[in-house]
Amino acid sequence: MTTRTGTPTMPSAPAAPGAARAPQQDRSRATRRKLLEAAVECLAELGWNGSTVAVVAERAGVTRGAAQHHFPTREDLFTAAVEHVAAERLAAVQAAAGELPPAGPARTEAVVELIVRLYTGQLFRAALHLWVAAATEESLRERIVALENHVGRESHRAAVEFLGADERTAGVRETVQATLDMARGLGLANLLTDDGPRRAHVIRQWARLLDTALAAA
Repeated sequence: MTTRTGTPTMPSAPAAPGAARAPQQDRSRATRRKLLEAAVECLAELGWNGSTVAVVAERAGVTRGAAQHHFPTREDLFTAAVEHVAAERLAAVQAAAGELPPAGPARTEAVVELIVRLYTGQLFRAALHLWVAAATEESLRERIVALENHVGRESHRAAVEFLGADERTAGVRETVQATLDMARGLGLANLLTDDGPRRAHVIRQWARLLDTALAAA
């Protein structure tokens, strides 16, 4: 093949297979993320019974067939959604760690507040709906128990790190775990009403008790 001036031209090289696949993979990842985010929103707003694959697909702006291509069953979709929630919750905690004050009472209170934030808001609300469903849905229970065990371990590890606690000392591990349990309870109380003012007082008081207990240990 030549140009109008008679100069030969080289034939166009065929597109590399990887280059063709990349945009398709990007679209697939984007669709998957839309579905996960829509599933979280539906769980938080509608609960388990109101959150069907069709409802999630419509909110995500994709077809039901596309949703089932990524997640063949309802359990697959919502378990993946809660895994997504867990990753987001833990990433938020890690991201905030750099803003903590130096060691002392102010840091202890900031760490307690950070832990409590794990158990408040839309992400925790969505996870809670799956906990309730897992109590009666055998197909969900094993997945959710395993997932929450993972979140619990990572939350505990982060709390120990941020507090500078030494779990080799008797009672320290239980004290840190009690902090996580307290935070979960405050998150549950926040589901029905805005418990912000009372929660702030509880956080301050618990931080003082925690600081004293860790110092004594």
